[in-house]
Amino acid sequence: MKRWKKIAFTGLSALLAFSLTACNISTDQAKGEEEGDKVTITFARGKDQTEATEKIINAFEKEHPDIDVQLKEMPADTGTSHDQYVTMFSGGSDEIDVFDLDVVWPAEFAQAGYLEPLDRYIQRDGIHMDDYVEGAVEAARYNGQQWAMPKFMDTGLLYYRSDIVKEPPETWDELLQQSKEYQGTKGTKYGFIFQGKQYEGLVCNFIEYIGSYGGEVLDEQGKVAIDSEDTMQGLSMMAKIAQSDMVPGNVTTITEIETDAIYGEGEAVFNRQWPYHYAVMNQESSEVKGDVEVAPLPKGDERSAPALGGWMTGINKNSDHKQEAWEFIKFMNGPKGQKISAIEGGLAPTYLPLFDDEDVKKASPLFENEEYIQGLKAAVPRPISPAYPKISEIIQIEVSKTLAGEQTPKEAVKRMDKKLKAVVN
Repeated sequence: MKRWKKIAFTGLSALLAFSLTACNISTDQAKGEEEGDKVTITFARGKDQTEATEKIINAFEKEHPDIDVQLKEMPADTGTSHDQYVTMFSGGSDEIDVFDLDVVWPAEFAQAGYLEPLDRYIQRDGIHMDDYVEGAVEAARYNGQQWAMPKFMDTGLLYYRSDIVKEPPETWDELLQQSKEYQGTKGTKYGFIFQGKQYEGLVCNFIEYIGSYGGEVLDEQGKVAIDSEDTMQGLSMMAKIAQSDMVPGNVTTITEIETDAIYGEGEAVFNRQWPYHYAVMNQESSEVKGDVEVAPLPKGDERSAPALGGWMTGINKNSDHKQEAWEFIKFMNGPKGQKISAIEGGLAPTYLPLFDDEDVKKASPLFENEEYIQGLKAAVPRPISPAYPKISEIIQIEVSKTLAGEQTPKEAVKRMDKKLKAVVN
């Protein structure tokens, strides 16, 4: 009986040893197979009219042969894309791993739980955020965390006719003075044009006017701070210009599209627009080709405060491939990816050292224009808040009424303060 127990114990030990060995072999084999397989991640963004995105993906996959990137094209309309993302992410979808965000989305998406915080990745890989445009980094920070990486940026600029203007104005008062002085010169009808229609572009212009006098919509703690003398000064100047004879009588219907047409036909001396406008004004069809230069937007009594536009990239919180997603973002939004975007897509880098790159400088005259670079560095983000869509709507309505002369700047500021507090605080 004792001998049988000994044999049985020995057999059981051998069986256990074999099983454990087989288990280890199986685990190692599985791990090897997993490591040998490519991981596929999905990157969502709006349609790219250039070859930049395709070239970025190809360059990334060449450096990371274990990662495939599939491109998912989102609707061209930003609002439609926003709503589709919300539908997907709120339902817990992991269909998308990496996606582009408008600069005004990060706070909203972060609070809703759609984004993976990036701080640990940034710290682990030694990414120096000081190398990026400060305003672009700020726009993706919420509650003390970084939720997206800056990709490319836009900022408001002052365009002027170099065949008419000797020195561009440095303040809004100087803009008024020069607009009146030069209006009518060389066939121009208007001294100045800007985007005054009730839409998001109006919010950008509003931010630029009040920011130049030290005004703000929200303070650093996210509290409503719009009711100030600085804000009233900025809105008063905006209304003064909008109601003057130097702008088109229908300025409250003008968007970027109308601005391109009016300025391209040589009808205005000065113009507030985004960077893309420079290339449009130098096309063969433009009446002002070769006669357009850029300068920072005018100052109030504080500084020039151009509104920040552009796009970020973030990771879907539900992604099963967060590490691979981060590797792609790190490449695409780092020096290599942004260089491709600048050269192939004409997009302004947010990674500042690229403005010293000779290849980037050759890609566009703007990229070696010191006035333009200073404008980018001074860019001011729109209010960073999860409630931004409602904030924007309130500003659009009240500022539009002010420009139309239906209420005073002081009345508008008081109304915005009350409405914004109901939404934000």
